[in-house]
Amino acid sequence: MPTDCISFKDTGFFSKLICDYLDGKKDLQPFYNRFPTLKNLEAQIKEKQASFSIENRKALSEALNNQYKNSNTSNATLKNIKALAEENTFTITTGHQLNLFTGPLYFLYKIISTINFTEKAKQKYPKHNFVPIYWMATEDHDFLEINHFQLNGKKIAWNNEKGLHNNNGYVGEYTNEGLEAVFTVFENELGIGNHANYLKELFKKGYLEHQNLTDASRYIVNELFSTYGLVIVDGNDRALKQLFIPVIKQELKSKSSFEHVSNTTEKLNELGISAQVTPREINLFYGKDGVRARIEVNGNGFKVVDHDIKWDSFEAIKEAYTKFPEQFSPNVILRPVYQEVILPNLCYIGGGGELAYWFQLKEAFKSFSIPFPMLLLRNSALLISKKQQGKLDKLNVTPQELFLKSSSLINYKVRQISDIKIDFSEQKKHLENQFLNLKEIAKQTDITFLNAVNAQEVKQLKGLDNLEKRLLKAQRIKLSDHVNRLTEVHSNLFPMQSLQERKLNFSEFYLEYGEELIHTLKEELDPFEGEFKIITFK
Repeated sequence: MPTDCISFKDTGFFSKLICDYLDGKKDLQPFYNRFPTLKNLEAQIKEKQASFSIENRKALSEALNNQYKNSNTSNATLKNIKALAEENTFTITTGHQLNLFTGPLYFLYKIISTINFTEKAKQKYPKHNFVPIYWMATEDHDFLEINHFQLNGKKIAWNNEKGLHNNNGYVGEYTNEGLEAVFTVFENELGIGNHANYLKELFKKGYLEHQNLTDASRYIVNELFSTYGLVIVDGNDRALKQLFIPVIKQELKSKSSFEHVSNTTEKLNELGISAQVTPREINLFYGKDGVRARIEVNGNGFKVVDHDIKWDSFEAIKEAYTKFPEQFSPNVILRPVYQEVILPNLCYIGGGGELAYWFQLKEAFKSFSIPFPMLLLRNSALLISKKQQGKLDKLNVTPQELFLKSSSLINYKVRQISDIKIDFSEQKKHLENQFLNLKEIAKQTDITFLNAVNAQEVKQLKGLDNLEKRLLKAQRIKLSDHVNRLTEVHSNLFPMQSLQERKLNFSEFYLEYGEELIHTLKEELDPFEGEFKIITFK
């Protein structure tokens, strides 16, 4: 499989913060624990092992067995669930929203990065077990973020009336109403063939034969990845929330996360790094019977925002979360803390935006006496078909040139192939030298004449710029066939001038490659490589 790499910085699609993190800039080191390497994993294991109790392990394993009781999964996954009760077992975790039919393509990259990390860790530390975890964001509430995906340039959306008009409850609890209509659209778009039939069955069994979005998502991800031992975790679980009670207590009593995240955010701001998330005084939601709303301080007690639910004292709310911990849900600030409380986790794998808000959390983790995990940027890739690669070869486009913006790439290639030199640099240099002489003369007169010379220089240089642009435009028209072919292949690889992985759904590629898609990605994506991968299919 022909592959190439380009640095994340050179793609132009990743923030300075993430590029600086990958470069190991010293200014960022206070905001994370250890950089994710196999060597550093040893110290992370020791730290987590010392803080994660056998009781928590047993509770986790039992809760997962209960979550999987109605699922047909692989022996590899069942073995990993059982292993989580053992002291020498640790997890590597990624998480994502419950996007319809997995959403953007990078969903696969997240999970494959996680699976490959565990396999490499096992090779390095054979006495330990490493379990890949996909954390389902079942307690999220923004239905409109997850109700669609793109296939063949078309947006396929789920217009669930409940999702559109009661956009407050946990999305994982949404019933799969209205997905029959989505399936019809999806089925017609896929066409015929073995790969198309597999995708139809996967969608049908996932969404039309399960009651809610949580069960449907678990089924689909399990079907795609269970052979690799992936364990899927639903945090909306009473048994797991019981492990979170000490954090709930500390958060309500001392407002701990607000203070520490605010301090860390201020330090990041001093480095010119904008906050990804904003902490609240209380970073918990109340969730019950379709309600998902913030908890805030109310005098000596607490209340649920926009609802007639309140507790008149700390003791009253303590009784509530002790009896019904499942009704208390972490927001974006405390969700990572909850994850690390219930998992023997060593590393979180996420995208650039996710890692950016994790950097705001290190002090908060310390206040809860919970080890801060290593943070790894997920793999990213550009998938190129054999046909597309053939077009790129004919157009003489290199992998590095591909990541130029469309207009910049076209201008660059037109200049390159034109039989006329579209570069007035020599003329501009000659003009600047002439004006240097004029300026020397002008200095011998008065300031108004010198200003006139400077203004004339600017005017004539601008005139040369305009002539160069007009010549480039004329050559683009003359070479329109080349320009059109280049525009077409580039827009296919970078839909809407964005990374392919952020726009397209995996089904578009599965239609052509079938199981080879996941096998190839697993073979090619190395979580420790630290570069953007370009993969050309045979």
